[in-house]
Amino acid sequence: MDRYNELVEIINKAIYEYYILDEPTITDQEYDDYYNELQRFEKKNPTLIREDSPTLRVGGEAIDKFEKVEHIKPMLSFDDIFNEDEIIAFDERIKKVIPNPKYTLEPKMDGLSGSLIYENGLLVRAATRGDGTVGENITMNVKTIKSVPLKLTKPIDIEVRGEIYMSKASFQKANEEREKNHENLFANPRNAAAGSVRQLDSKITAKRNLDFMAYFIPNPEDYGIKTQSESLAYLKELGFKTNYKLNSTASSVSDIIKYIEDLAKKRKDLPFAIDGVVLKVDSLSDEEILGFTSRVPRWGIAYKFPALEVLTDLQEIKFTIGRTGKVTPNAIFSPVHVDGSLVRKATLHNEDYCLEKDIRVGDVIAIRKAGDVIPEVVEVKMERRKENSVPFKMIETCPMCGNNLTKVDANHYCLNELCPARHIESLIHFVSRNAMYIEGLGDRIIEDFYNMGYLKEVKDLYYLKNYKEELMTLEGFGEKSITNILDNIESSKNNSLERLLFGLGIRHIGRKKAIILASKYKNIDNLINASFDELKNLNEIGEIIATSVTDYFSNQDNRDNIEELKSLGINMDYLGGEVDNSNEFISGKTFVITGTLSKSRDYYKELLESLGANVTGKVTKKTDYVLLGENPGSKYDKAKEMGIKIISEAELNENID
Repeated sequence: MDRYNELVEIINKAIYEYYILDEPTITDQEYDDYYNELQRFEKKNPTLIREDSPTLRVGGEAIDKFEKVEHIKPMLSFDDIFNEDEIIAFDERIKKVIPNPKYTLEPKMDGLSGSLIYENGLLVRAATRGDGTVGENITMNVKTIKSVPLKLTKPIDIEVRGEIYMSKASFQKANEEREKNHENLFANPRNAAAGSVRQLDSKITAKRNLDFMAYFIPNPEDYGIKTQSESLAYLKELGFKTNYKLNSTASSVSDIIKYIEDLAKKRKDLPFAIDGVVLKVDSLSDEEILGFTSRVPRWGIAYKFPALEVLTDLQEIKFTIGRTGKVTPNAIFSPVHVDGSLVRKATLHNEDYCLEKDIRVGDVIAIRKAGDVIPEVVEVKMERRKENSVPFKMIETCPMCGNNLTKVDANHYCLNELCPARHIESLIHFVSRNAMYIEGLGDRIIEDFYNMGYLKEVKDLYYLKNYKEELMTLEGFGEKSITNILDNIESSKNNSLERLLFGLGIRHIGRKKAIILASKYKNIDNLINASFDELKNLNEIGEIIATSVTDYFSNQDNRDNIEELKSLGINMDYLGGEVDNSNEFISGKTFVITGTLSKSRDYYKELLESLGANVTGKVTKKTDYVLLGENPGSKYDKAKEMGIKIISEAELNENID
């Protein structure tokens, strides 16, 4: 037993030195030898395994769902600011109460907030932020994070809060693995971390190599701590990873601005993603005097960096066709790293967008990530334009089928129902997350299977099992990957009716409208037989959607397709769950959307409504949140004036994740 305890201490010390201090003192081979010896002992003596054994980090316990947990103290977020004037205004507000404030300055980690509870120095619970009052129990998953101490250096009871994140290196490795397995790539490290920490199987989380950075103690006075700076030092003393090399203090606005400018220069070279700087009043007694508003602390603020921009050469404008026939020009450019991701293309939206920006092949263009997620073309560097450049000209025929395009408002459409591109996009939509959710069938696999002749229509998905042996011989596939895809296709047969309705791609039927129709009519036959007058009088349906639904089901080909899907065993009944009210941050709240987001307003309106929110077009006292995009209008000014919480696209997605 003495040797077992010695092994646990040796390995935990090695983990601390490697993952916290970044100063390893033993070789990888020595670590493996110690670890293997520890595993052999625990296999023979499972009843003697310590709660802080490093073997517990590999995961292995799968759960059905995450239980809700209430935070001891609410996990509040800070208001965001974006420029020097707002920094000055924050400092002036503080000085009205605290004449000579001192601030702590910390990098704003781009991950998701987590709370850790320790009893007698041992980790007993970990939870997500949730809505700030109630989060989800993610203890088993957090135990797989090597920078989270399973045992503190002191046997105390304490709550510690910090950021769960994925390093840039781990993000790149995870995406390389997903690409190899023909899976959809993670959009960015924050989304990857959010998805990884909420896996029901902790073994999957363990493989994602997440990290944790501690930054806050909710009750520091219990440990004799008087400042935030002392809190950070105490966290480091307990064995946590902190940003002590990057954290700083300031006593003036000029000091704050210099720190922000210096950190912005280091940003791209940091091993993890950051999206700003957190400013806090350092003195805890001053924090207590300043207190809170109904929503946020008065003693802190979050400065957000502007989106990063890089220059690259526009090599080609490529036109793609969506499932509705909409033709979209896309910029194809020399690959560049933008905020931690390698990007090669960005949407150019439509003809008007290209003409307004005067975008031409061969131009040097500035690329950034809208909302730090989706690449977009910011501007053309006119001073670097070549003399022989050719102005943009919209194509007149479909690049896939040759059909003449039709312009409707600002967009062009291929109206050929038999266009291969429309079929491919329809298949991609059908298997997507909010539709039938068939994992493993990424865009490229759908396109490959289509071009090979295995998939032409939705119903063909359910005949793929007849070609299992052939599919297993394709390059990049094997028995395991094909079996997983076929199993997921089979499981999709049990989905509720609203998923099928959304997946069919009926014009104007988004996720929320599909739920309304499914919950009203209960099965597909009742909906098929519903009259136009009956449909148009339904709440939130109206004439346009009623026309779309009756037109779709009056088409005999569509009716035949549904009958064949029935014969294949696809469920045609509504199974319940009209609106998902489980997200307490969103459910029951009133949202207003302003500015340009990475996805359409309709997308976010539909998503928020499906999670129980009310989306309106006017900022009032009843508004809970304003979702802010680029170049916002007067709604943003009014929300600030009324003190309404303003959230970014990234914050919304974090709470949804």
